[in-house]
Amino acid sequence: MAMTVKHKLAATSRSAVASESPRRLQRLRRDRLLVALGLPGATALVLFQYVPLLGNIIAFKDYQPYLGITDAPYVGLQNFSFLWDGNPAFRNALLNTLILTVVQAVLVFPIPLGIALLLNSLAGERLKRLLQSVLYLPHFLSWVIVVAIFQQMLGNAGMLNTFLIQHDLPMFHIIGVPDLFKVLLTTQVIWKDAGWGTIIFLAALAQVDQEQYEASAVDGANARQRLWHITLPALRGIFVLLLILRLGDSLSVGFEQIILQQGPVGADASEVLDTWVYNNGIIGGNWGMSTAAGLVKSVVGVLLVMGANKLAHLFGEPGVYQK
Repeated sequence: MAMTVKHKLAATSRSAVASESPRRLQRLRRDRLLVALGLPGATALVLFQYVPLLGNIIAFKDYQPYLGITDAPYVGLQNFSFLWDGNPAFRNALLNTLILTVVQAVLVFPIPLGIALLLNSLAGERLKRLLQSVLYLPHFLSWVIVVAIFQQMLGNAGMLNTFLIQHDLPMFHIIGVPDLFKVLLTTQVIWKDAGWGTIIFLAALAQVDQEQYEASAVDGANARQRLWHITLPALRGIFVLLLILRLGDSLSVGFEQIILQQGPVGADASEVLDTWVYNNGIIGGNWGMSTAAGLVKSVVGVLLVMGANKLAHLFGEPGVYQK
């Protein structure tokens, strides 16, 4: 009897698989235009994102460009020695990276949410759109232009110090001062990307049922109570999702932005993991160690995303993915 049931289940499973195959072919024929449109993007993704991952083998080799990857000898974990031999340059880069990560997570990440709430509270639609356009604009500027603007505004010969000199006031040195470099970087990130970050929050706010606000107002809830009990709970899921994604990229704190301004302040104040990899690998020729550092950073990012996603599940949020 048991064998008969097993045979029936196996036959049912085979028939289900056999019937599923023609359905997939039918869906593929039906959506062939969409598949054709998505194929170039998928090909580019594989070629430029996944295939280069094979190059991480350099982290375990004494790689030199004239030898190539295949002829370079294996050195085991020797390239990872910076993790345990107390490399002062690496420790300095790691410390600067962690400081910038914490500062940007605490100060920069919540700012788009605050701006979105302020924009959403505006009654005039034309004023709201005007402010959105003004706030979005810096995002489309390259870091070269952003750094040049800040230098023209805050440099020793910039507009601010020129104004101070003309009015017999002491100069205020910002650009090129190591102690203020992290503050300068954070300010630049806020000015460039805070407005752009409001797009997702504004889209989420647009999905909130307005009847909830009307019902709460009838029940006597003030603006602060409506914000706390309706608006913020509606944004909690998207906020957690963006925070998890930000954690995965937390050890990347702006290579181009920093490398453009590293010269005047020196490596002690400005070196982060990305610039350390560049200065050791491209400039110093230590390809294996730089690749190892990049690999460690990527693994840490993946672990942070998985851990934060698990924590989000414990608090009842879907996170980035679910089992």
